[in-house]
Amino acid sequence: MPLDPARWKKLKARYEEDRPHRMLAFDGGGIRGLLTLGILEKIEAVIAAKTGQRLCDYFDYIAGTSTGAIIAAGLARGLSTAQLIDFYQANGKEMFEPSSLFNRFKFFYAADPLKARLQEVFGAATNLFPENLQCLLLVVAKNVSTDSPWPISSNPDAKYNDPARPDCNLKMPLWQLVRASTAAPVYFPPETLQWDPANPAKTFVFVDGGVTPYNNPAFLLYRMATESAYRLNWRASEKDLLLVSVGTGASESKGATAASPNKNLFSNVADLPGELMYGSVVDQDINCRTVGRCTFGAHLDREIIDLVPPIPLSTDLNRRFLYARYNADLSREGLDLLGFPKVDPASIQKLDAVENMDALLAIGRAAGKSVDPLHFGSFL
Repeated sequence: MPLDPARWKKLKARYEEDRPHRMLAFDGGGIRGLLTLGILEKIEAVIAAKTGQRLCDYFDYIAGTSTGAIIAAGLARGLSTAQLIDFYQANGKEMFEPSSLFNRFKFFYAADPLKARLQEVFGAATNLFPENLQCLLLVVAKNVSTDSPWPISSNPDAKYNDPARPDCNLKMPLWQLVRASTAAPVYFPPETLQWDPANPAKTFVFVDGGVTPYNNPAFLLYRMATESAYRLNWRASEKDLLLVSVGTGASESKGATAASPNKNLFSNVADLPGELMYGSVVDQDINCRTVGRCTFGAHLDREIIDLVPPIPLSTDLNRRFLYARYNADLSREGLDLLGFPKVDPASIQKLDAVENMDALLAIGRAAGKSVDPLHFGSFL
């Protein structure tokens, strides 16, 4: 189907081509985004070796929630994994350390160094129009003004991306969407975004998309690429669609027991954001493995195991997409298997422990060794 050159601009030729499409999705998880980048480093190397392409050239649609939105936005702008690692190492403390909360309030009406850094990396005037991005981008946030998840896509044909609309999504500053993606409840204040400066009713308050059901945005990305209401209408089959999903570490926590039902009452309140994220991540992963054909992924539980069919990829099972899920087990057993017996699981699972940056990157790189070109089937 021909695309409107006025809307798609430099991306028209790429997205008008009738071919299979490839998608990439990143979970939320605070400073644990460095673990994601450790895995992504291997994915980037595999793709470069096989195709010579950058991640933004190979993947047609990239999605992220919370810390994953920072990574997704960076890739869509053409950044490499190495550049994103440098960004996290230089700015992780300002983005995720709890003490930075006070600085965020202090700098609200003054020169905010994090704001300046985000504008420097993503561009002060950069918005979601196609001339500013190398591929399609999806960022998930939560609009607390309407109490609803807001998946904000750069698809030029989407209903709310019509340039004639005063509240067109594409007009939003990319750096501000990225900054809002760090607004995790408990840790940081919310972000206020003006969708239409001339209409006060279009000013909304946002918090981290990790508190929506889409802390893992992989299945949402599939829906928005294929469901006709979103106006992209990509074909869905094992040969037409690849979806790669990267986590920030699996960190199932142990709660109260029958013997001590109130033992973790107060700690459970403090751990609530992480537990909400874990539950939604697993649910979305299962959706992807049952609707799509999973080629790689960790065991989910003792009943359904990993849902990876023991059948060669040459046999088409008529699933909606090919799917690979990469993550790291941050339990005691999982860390031992990855070669980190001295890393404390309770510490490494925290979303804001910036002192763990080096360890998180190393754990991600160790988990990245599981990435195999065979998982990508005919797409590589």
